Parts: sequence; C-alpha cells; structure tokens
Amino acid sequence: MMRRIFAILITVSFLVLFTQSCTVKLNGSSIPPELKTINVGYFENNAPLVVGTLSQQFTEALKAQIRSTTRLAIVQGEADASLSGNITGYSIEPVSIQATNNNVAPIAGATRLTITVNVVYTNKANKKFNFTQSFPAFADFTGDISTQESKLITTITTQLTNDIFNRAFANW
Repeated sequence: MMRRIFAILITVSFLVLFTQSCTVKLNGSSIPPELKTINVGYFENNAPLVVGTLSQQFTEALKAQIRSTTRLAIVQGEADASLSGNITGYSIEPVSIQATNNNVAPIAGATRLTITVNVVYTNKANKKFNFTQSFPAFADFTGDISTQESKLITTITTQLTNDIFNRAFANW
C-alpha cells in the first residue's frame, strides 16, 4: 500500500513539473500559459493611396486569425500582449511589360498590388518577443484592378495576417 501511494505521488509530482514547463502549441504557435489576453488595435490606413475599407478589413482579419488559432481572449485596454500598427503602403505597379504589334507603346502584362503594414507587438510576459516590423505582401494580376481589387485585398490580407501571426506566436 505504501509503495502504491509513493508511486502515485512521484507520478503526480512529475506531471506537475512537466506541465508547468510547457507552452501551449496550436497550429505551430508557442504561446506561454501566462499569456491569456491580447489587445489588437485598429490598424489605421496611412498609405498614400487609401482604400476606404482596408483598415477595418485588415484589423478584423487579424483578430479572426488569433481567435481561430489560439486560446487568447481579445480584449480592449490592458492585456498580456498587444498588436498595433498602421497600413503604410498600398501600391499598384507593373511587373512585366507586354509588347504590342501595332507600333503602339507597350502595355503592362502583369500588375502587382502590394500592401505594407507596420506592426508593433508587445508581450508583457516575455519582452524578448517584442518587435516592431514592416510586413509587405503582394498579389499579381492582369487586367483592370477595379474588378479584382476586393479579391486581391482578401488574398494579401490573408498573407499579411499569417506572417504577423507567425512572427508574434511561432517564435521563429
């Protein structure tokens, strides 16, 4: 009977020590157990070219990424960590030129939409993970931007939120 109690105590002690040194891993992220809340600020659009809905769309996409892949509660005000920043770039530029047969000036064969976001991440639990970084992402397209802009923005926003999430929570 004493052996059995001793074995149970050893097992429980081992489990307590093991679980206290672990971090929670979800979808490649390493979130320490003491990190329970995060404040995601509104990402204002300060780009020279402004799309009216981009700030709201980007901010909500970042929140959705955190909600769907972590156990963190998104709060306003005081939190264990915070993500803030602004949209600093929105540009449309040709990436390849296509010649024409009519001695007319060449036209763009493909065009690139690039969005750049400046992010400040603060982790109160472990300051070594704090960072300020610019994240660019792009998508190439052909044809008129007006018919494709919404889909392109969604694609680029997904790239950006994944990059920011990985930088903040994957510890790489």
